[in-house]
Amino acid sequence: MTAPARIRCAIYTRKSSEEGLEQEFNSLDAQYEACKAYVASQRQEGWSLVPERFDDGGLSGGTLDRPALHRLLAEIEAGRIGMVVVYKIDRLTRSLADFVRLVERLQARACSFVSVTQAFNTSSSMGRLTLNVLLSFAQFEREVTAERIRDKIAASKQKGLWMGGRVPLGYARHPDPQRRELMVEPAEATTVQKLFELYGALGSLCDLEIEAARRGLRPRAPVHPETGTFRPRPFSRGQLHYLLTNPVYLGRIRHKDRTYPGQHPALVPEDLWQRVQDRMMAARARPRGRSQAGAEPRLLLGKIRDETGDLLTPTHTQRHGRRFSYYVSRRLVTGGADPTGWRIPARALEAALAGMVLGHLREMAQSHRLLDEPDILVADRMVAEVATLAQACAAEPARLGRLVARVTLGPGSVRIRLEAAAIGEAFGLAPERIAAPVLDLAGPFRIRRRGNEARIVAGERLPSPDPVLLRILSEARTWARDLRAGIPLATIAARTGHSEAYLRTRLPIAFLSPRLQQAILEGRQSPDLTVARLVRERIPLDWAAQERRFGAA
Repeated sequence: MTAPARIRCAIYTRKSSEEGLEQEFNSLDAQYEACKAYVASQRQEGWSLVPERFDDGGLSGGTLDRPALHRLLAEIEAGRIGMVVVYKIDRLTRSLADFVRLVERLQARACSFVSVTQAFNTSSSMGRLTLNVLLSFAQFEREVTAERIRDKIAASKQKGLWMGGRVPLGYARHPDPQRRELMVEPAEATTVQKLFELYGALGSLCDLEIEAARRGLRPRAPVHPETGTFRPRPFSRGQLHYLLTNPVYLGRIRHKDRTYPGQHPALVPEDLWQRVQDRMMAARARPRGRSQAGAEPRLLLGKIRDETGDLLTPTHTQRHGRRFSYYVSRRLVTGGADPTGWRIPARALEAALAGMVLGHLREMAQSHRLLDEPDILVADRMVAEVATLAQACAAEPARLGRLVARVTLGPGSVRIRLEAAAIGEAFGLAPERIAAPVLDLAGPFRIRRRGNEARIVAGERLPSPDPVLLRILSEARTWARDLRAGIPLATIAARTGHSEAYLRTRLPIAFLSPRLQQAILEGRQSPDLTVARLVRERIPLDWAAQERRFGAA
């Protein structure tokens, strides 16, 4: 009789909370012993237990981000595990979607799994149905538990209880862990009160930041994770803004967008709190398009929104003495990192949209579609008016801001709504004479990165010669001509001040196809065609292959 094939079994255990894990025999041990006994009962089927344990204590089943589970999956991927044994299916996961992904990974490595308390066979349709039903109930239980916790937190905050999180500056947790209250920390409370008084007098976060640093006012110093020492740092503007708007200092507890009377004492009197809030509200209402240093105003302030309806606000940063302006989704400013948010160079965006608007108006004028009712006497004049408008926008960029009523950005597209009154004024026409299709335009919108530079392609792309690419192409052609004349490469390098390696990497640019070179000269090359890319990638000898790779216009 042939002996059954040997199946290496691994036991996976999990517990959602850390409660009881410090005990000598805890829930993880109980699960492990039950699974171990089950594996032993299947010894005649060739089952054998691997010595390594895979225990995740204090981790939720709603996520797959668990260390022991990662180790188990790595062993399965390596082909060293043929069976996963769990006490109950919800120990593996409580999410039906996660379970489907796990089953696919196990099946790809010919690995099965079994629950010692829920007998089923995943090789049959009925077994798979039973499994899905069990997992659906496990997910339902997790979601209901989460709802109960959220309801409990909301009810507790309505009673003014402190429900955890980072303790605000000026307070400390109550020494009795059963009491959900905050106690005043006298030294820190003095700092908080001083900050409120200073802002009430200064009315500026920038000035408050400077004054707080001058007076030595510091936030609670974080402890270094390795040395255990304190690292005192001055307040940042973000920390000051959060502190000054935190209602906990008025003796209230915040829950989402509402506040409730707290069971802790206030640190700031109500009249000072209200004066600070009024000054902060007035500061937010100040126009943000122009900086204090007299930088150029942003043309599309308050007119750009993304596909979610979030407003893009102007901001800037200072690097190496240069000022860089951006349009940034408001949620990135108020809520922190968000992969769906927009951060677009302001000048590049304004130039791209200006080209798109003027190109649209020129096309409408040339095709006699600018007027609601065609007028042959006015139509020819409109073409010249568009050219005049383009020159006026170049001389006075603010005119673009008056032409545009609204801009909506989306993934791969942009929609612009024009202002009828401004269009009519530019062309010397009554606004009602402008055709409705003129006021709405849409087109493709892409942002292509070029090192630290972002190039925007929107609507009709106007010729844009690349000065660096033009210079290198001209130099490479000169070097190639000298080489054909018999001048050694070392001599050319010495004469130009470049290394021989530099010349070797750029000489192939001289042998680009005529169509590519003509596109570069006219500024019609692909936006991502740069010197860095030509140096980095191997340039094919075949001209047709070059044009396919680099996108000849």
